Amino acid sequence: MTLRFLHCSDLHLGKRFGQFDEDTRAALQLARQASLDQIANIAQRETVSHVLVAGDTFDTETPSSRVIRQALASMASVVDVQWWIIPGNHDSGAAEPLWAEMARHKSANVHLLLSAEPVHMAAGATLLPAPCMRRFAGHDRTAWMDQAPSPDGDLRIGLAHGAVLDFDRDQSGAETIASDRAKTARLDYLALGDWHGEFELDARSRYCGTPERDRFKHAGRGGCLLVELDAPGRPPRVRRIETGQFDWCDLTLELTSLSDVAAEVQRILPAERAEWTRTLIRLQARGWVSAAQHAALMDLAAEVAPAFHHLSLDTSALQIEHRAEDLDQIARSGALRVAAEQLLADSQNTVAAEPERAVAAAALNRLYAFVRKDAE
Repeated sequence: MTLRFLHCSDLHLGKRFGQFDEDTRAALQLARQASLDQIANIAQRETVSHVLVAGDTFDTETPSSRVIRQALASMASVVDVQWWIIPGNHDSGAAEPLWAEMARHKSANVHLLLSAEPVHMAAGATLLPAPCMRRFAGHDRTAWMDQAPSPDGDLRIGLAHGAVLDFDRDQSGAETIASDRAKTARLDYLALGDWHGEFELDARSRYCGTPERDRFKHAGRGGCLLVELDAPGRPPRVRRIETGQFDWCDLTLELTSLSDVAAEVQRILPAERAEWTRTLIRLQARGWVSAAQHAALMDLAAEVAPAFHHLSLDTSALQIEHRAEDLDQIARSGALRVAAEQLLADSQNTVAAEPERAVAAAALNRLYAFVRKDAE
C-alpha cells in the first residue's frame, strides 16, 4: 500500500522581517503564519494523512503564545492529518517552555518528536527522527539511524534538520549530516530541513525549502514536497507543490553607456502586472553609466516601486562615468561649478582611499540630481 505524506520545514513562524518597512513586515508575517493553513489545505486536497515538519517550525526559541496557539489551531483543524514535528536549530529542544506549551495545548494529531528513537508512523512505516535538542549538537544527529531497528518490511523514513557536508562546503564541523545517510541507514526517504531552497541531495534525500520565502537568496515562491513510497527499496516519487503567497525576485540589470535605461528596466521586470502586488524585488544594477543614466534609473525605480509589494535598488556595483557635459548641466561657472569640479577631481583621485572617492562620487551624483530636479 502506498504511503503518501507532505514534507515541509523551516516555517519560521514569528519571524520579524526587520529589514523591511512596517507594512511589508506585517504582510510577510501574516503570510508566514498562514502557511500552516495552506499546508493543511493541501494535505486534504491531496488526501494525505501525514505531514513531516523537518525543524524550525518557529523562528526563535521564545515565540509568543499567540504564534504557538495559532499554529496548533491550524494543525488541529485537520483531524485526519497527523503532524510529525522535530525541533530545529532555531527552536531547539533546549527551549523547554516552548515545547512544554506545545505539549500542553496540542491536539491528538500533533506528534512532538523530542528524542532520537524509532516511531511507528503508520502501518508498515517507521519514522526515524533526529531532533535538534541543542542549537549546536557537536555531532551528526542522524548517525544513530544506521543502527536503528525497524520491523521487517517496514518503510524507513528519516526526519532531520541540518547542513550536509557535501551540500554546504562552508560547513566542516562534526555536526554536519553525512551526505550518504540515506544509503547507510537504509532509508527509503530522508526528509531534511535547514536549507531554505528546495534541493535534491540524491534520489532518496531532499530539502523541501520553506513554504514562504524569506530572503532573495532563494528566488520564487515557497513550497512543500508530496512524497509517495510504494515499498521498501523502491525509489520515492516526489512532486513539488507551491505554497508561497509572495514571489521573491533577485534581478540583475546590466547597463552600459549606450543602454536605454527605461527599456532595460521594463524588459527585466515581471511581465504579469497582476502579480506585482505579491512580488518582492531586489534589483541589482551593474556596469558603467553616465550621470544622466544614473539619475534616470533612480527616478524610474522610485516611480515603479509602489506598484510592487517591495522593490529595492542596489547600485553598489554600478560605476558612473562623469563627463564635462555633466558638469555643464550642474553649472557653467560660479561656486556651484567649482564645487562640482572639486568633487569630480576627488572621485577620480587614485591616491585617495576608495571610500573617500566613493563619497565624492556619491556627492556629485546627488548634486547632479538636485540641479536636474530643480531644472524640471
